[in-house]
Amino acid sequence: MDITLPAKNGDLVSYRLVGKPAEPIKGASFSRIAYAAAHVVADPIAMTDPWSRAAVDWDTTMAFRHHLWRLGFRIAEAMDTSQRGMGFDWASAKELIRRSIGEARTVPGADLASGAGTDHLAPAAARSLDDVVHAYEEQFAFIEGEGGKAIMMASRALAAIAKGPDDYARVYDRILSQASGKVILHWLGDMFDPALKGYWGSQDFEAALDTVVAITERHAGKVEGIKISLLDAHKEVLLRDRLPEGVVMFTGDDFNYPELIGGDGKRHSHALLGIFDAIAPVANAALAKLAEGDRAGYDALMAPTVPLSRKIFEAPTEYYKAGIVFMAWLNGHQDHFTMVGGMQSARGICHYADVFRLSDQAGLLADPDLAIARMKTLLAMAGI
Repeated sequence: MDITLPAKNGDLVSYRLVGKPAEPIKGASFSRIAYAAAHVVADPIAMTDPWSRAAVDWDTTMAFRHHLWRLGFRIAEAMDTSQRGMGFDWASAKELIRRSIGEARTVPGADLASGAGTDHLAPAAARSLDDVVHAYEEQFAFIEGEGGKAIMMASRALAAIAKGPDDYARVYDRILSQASGKVILHWLGDMFDPALKGYWGSQDFEAALDTVVAITERHAGKVEGIKISLLDAHKEVLLRDRLPEGVVMFTGDDFNYPELIGGDGKRHSHALLGIFDAIAPVANAALAKLAEGDRAGYDALMAPTVPLSRKIFEAPTEYYKAGIVFMAWLNGHQDHFTMVGGMQSARGICHYADVFRLSDQAGLLADPDLAIARMKTLLAMAGI
């Protein structure tokens, strides 16, 4: 099967598909905790004001969560991948969390954790640390009130108002001390959200690391683990090596996840990844190989997904959600390529052409005929 795709130099080049669609393993067991941060599916008919008011196709959004659960993944709900803070507000997130927790109860073994942040508090409106604390408390109370587990997301409001590490410690100490269950912490780098630059009170990584470790040590009984998304394997390993006993590392490194999950023979990371939304069928088979002790088989399956992930998460990294949703559309998980906030426009046609090629090479076009037809539709809209 062939398709004509654009190249960056403006040429149109014939591409022949080479990939064999992945065959996930039904009922696979994993030796790593694997959260997939899941996207939301917009309702293109109801979304009459796409830049300022989200409209969600709830049935299709929930169906995609069932797809991930069937493949053995836990779900990290209402996180950055769902466009929190980029078109998807707290009011919409509450409905998403409520529905997802309810759906999880209908699926034996299904698990999820939900993002608790401060995104209903505009950074400029925060006048004190107490404002940030109260914002976190509101979101924690909702999630825990629904019977859910919270992921403590990084706060733009806290980044804007904090004067140093002690301010971060004050807020995190307060929230963690009163959480009703174990919490996952989230260290999101400024490549994902420029408003988080200097998080933890310092732009120096070593100083920020000391702050995170100290907070985690004080609340080790309340912290299940920490997700770090800095796209730097070395920095993740430095934090992983300093975590207290019983606190796990969740890699959020969408560039280096295979080696971090695989481990170095002594330590390994678990996973909480946006890319798992897109590569779930291959990641399922790879994690099953790893659980069987077949590291070579795991590496062979994961390796082709890395160029794809690096393309999807290329700078400006915060627009990676467009590639995630594009792949869901190519693979028939939704009938359109329209995103909350109109974010499908955040990437150009050459980017999508590259994602198409790399998806094929990673075995991630489940129905090549459908994928080609949909790619041709997108090309036609671009005048190709």
